[in-house]
Amino acid sequence: MYDDKYFFVYIMTNWNNKVMYVGVTNNLVRRVYEHKNKLIDGFTQKYNINKLVYYEVFMDVRYAIEREKQIKKWRREKKNKLVNTKNPEWKDLSNDLNE
Repeated sequence: MYDDKYFFVYIMTNWNNKVMYVGVTNNLVRRVYEHKNKLIDGFTQKYNINKLVYYEVFMDVRYAIEREKQIKKWRREKKNKLVNTKNPEWKDLSNDLNE
């Protein structure tokens, strides 16, 4: 998909889209795998966050981190609108990552 020169801001949720997690990574495939398999203790493990519903790609880690911080500050309604712009059905996008 992408090599390690790219950075991703992503949003994941649980099965019923009630809980959201916003993160940043340089390897989206690996990071989603870690979330889905509960390999990292904490919020995403506790709330069963395992569905990738949104992501953006950046070439500069500084912009990715800035964007992550921006989205994290938003109210839930605004995050929902962001997901709806690219994924109105809230389907799991992780199935498309390896293509």
